[in-house]
Amino acid sequence: MATVQAALTPTADTTPAVAKIPAKELSGEQWVARFPGSSSLDVLVDPFKANLTSFKAAIEAAGGTVRVNATYRPPERAYLMHWSYLISKGKNKPQGIPAMDGVNIEWDHGDDKKSIAAANDMIVGFQMEALATTPSLTSNHTIKKAADLTISWSGDLAITDAAKKSITIKSEPKSGLNTELITVGATYNVIKYNRTGTDIPHWSHDGA
Repeated sequence: MATVQAALTPTADTTPAVAKIPAKELSGEQWVARFPGSSSLDVLVDPFKANLTSFKAAIEAAGGTVRVNATYRPPERAYLMHWSYLISKGKNKPQGIPAMDGVNIEWDHGDDKKSIAAANDMIVGFQMEALATTPSLTSNHTIKKAADLTISWSGDLAITDAAKKSITIKSEPKSGLNTELITVGATYNVIKYNRTGTDIPHWSHDGA
């Protein structure tokens, strides 16, 4: 094979290269619609997907209702939820928030009151006003092993657990916070949130 050699001529142009970096966009409610998550069970991974599907079916067969509010949450959305919550609650200053690749947000509005107000608009948009624990940066939602559920029923709930045992729940509350229902969920390996703080709708493969 023939080899072709070419002489390279140095250029006299010494103009420095300029990299254009997009200006950061201030935080606020417009960020809520970005990096959308899912409320579909289909995006979850097995065995949690199959377990939750069976648990949900058991509640519905007993006459209860289950609304799936959220399943998968992209890491970028988890980042926005985490820091907006901390800033809104006064637990973190808006200055010096760690950056995340692909999320060109500016948390610091140059005035703490404005920064907190913008973060509060975000947590309202994320429906986190009543959340009593900080949304995690590495939630089970980001690995498709969690779901936020709103569960309700009227009267008694005669439900079948994963071992096909029939259990009648007469106790209050008639929601996902009912301890007997939580016990039934555990038989399906669908575990109610069991860490510090309060996350009313959260269920996952390990309770985190």
